[in-house]
Amino acid sequence: MIEFLRFADAGFEEALQRIVDRNEESPPGIEERVAEIVDRVRRQGDLALFDYTARFDSLQLSGETVAVSAAEMDRAWQAVCERSRECLQLAADRIEAFHRKQKQESWISMDEPDMLLGQLVRPLERVGIYVPGGTASYPSSVLMNALPARVAGVSEIIMAVPMPGGEINPHVLAAARLAGVDRIFKIGGAQAVAALAYGTESIPRVDKITGPGNIYVATAKKQVFGQVDIDMIAGPSEILVINDGSGDPRHIAADLLSQAEHDVLAASILVTTCEAFALAVREALAEQLAALPRQEIARESLARYGAIVVAADLKEASAFSNRMAPEHLELAVADPFALLPRIRHAGAIFMGHHTPEAVGDYLAGPNHTLPTGGTARFFSPLGVDDFVKKSSLVSVSRAGLQRIGEAVAHLAELEGLTAHGRSVSLRLQP
Repeated sequence: MIEFLRFADAGFEEALQRIVDRNEESPPGIEERVAEIVDRVRRQGDLALFDYTARFDSLQLSGETVAVSAAEMDRAWQAVCERSRECLQLAADRIEAFHRKQKQESWISMDEPDMLLGQLVRPLERVGIYVPGGTASYPSSVLMNALPARVAGVSEIIMAVPMPGGEINPHVLAAARLAGVDRIFKIGGAQAVAALAYGTESIPRVDKITGPGNIYVATAKKQVFGQVDIDMIAGPSEILVINDGSGDPRHIAADLLSQAEHDVLAASILVTTCEAFALAVREALAEQLAALPRQEIARESLARYGAIVVAADLKEASAFSNRMAPEHLELAVADPFALLPRIRHAGAIFMGHHTPEAVGDYLAGPNHTLPTGGTARFFSPLGVDDFVKKSSLVSVSRAGLQRIGEAVAHLAELEGLTAHGRSVSLRLQP
């Protein structure tokens, strides 16, 4: 069901590379198909957008019906039970509070008497959030994407969510109301990404697109990058658990399954220093899998991309984790804070035996939109910084220019840019 490995095994590197490369698996011709959709929406606007929506989502739309109406929002809100509203509100409050701590302000420095330097921090004007729809229900993704944008001060937040056959998920709309989403459109897929990037008669053009989606959405985001900004190219979900033999094997098995049930391409990996613990986790996996509603997905995920690895010590385990740079990293050890200095690359780090990754998925506060596929080496979680832009501020007095101008002109001459140097030297003349 799940591969059992040791670092010294002959096939270890091959098994590891298969997990790393799983994000490369995509249907043949996907780039070309998405490029065709994006180009047609760019050229034909609503005509192409509504045609693709009818074809892929069995939903007939027009300029009058593409947006979710106030009445539809009210009906969705009433369809959500009081307990669900309370939990969504709790999550929203905690996510907003965490992200408020990330907010940066503009600043000005006058350390030099003849020069003023600074940085202006300004929110983006309009952002688009993509949320999976249909049978999927991800209100947590709405909160995680919209609330940082709201905290950043984005002027308008719009949301694209596919509604196959007109099916509206009330929890997604309820989360959008709590998060302060301004407008919601019943569109999905690569065509929705193209509409947000280029604008159509009905869909306003945005400055940035964030949010998860399938391979078509991810490919479209990659293709429109540069026309608009995007958060990241997210791949299949993954979890890596480091363990020292302490704790309850059943808990670790449940944590591994929490990722495996996402997708057949999800990766669930345990690295432990205790072989007896590894065997107990494998046994617990089999028991819990049998009772899992999404057991077929989880079973295939574990068989293809799951692994239990026995390490010599925590140093070897943490080095392996840094090599993987996992999206979710659990330090399920007796003293997680002692191990933390060894961790260099991870999207989110969950400390100790009572901090399952699912806590972070929903309402701990930090964002659950995380870098995948090893990109935690250079990407960070989604946050307030993703919804602002920064401008440098420079003001130099005549005295200041006289103090540094000759050096500026000299550097310009070194690069052969005579006009650059002259723009300074002329100002230095009496």
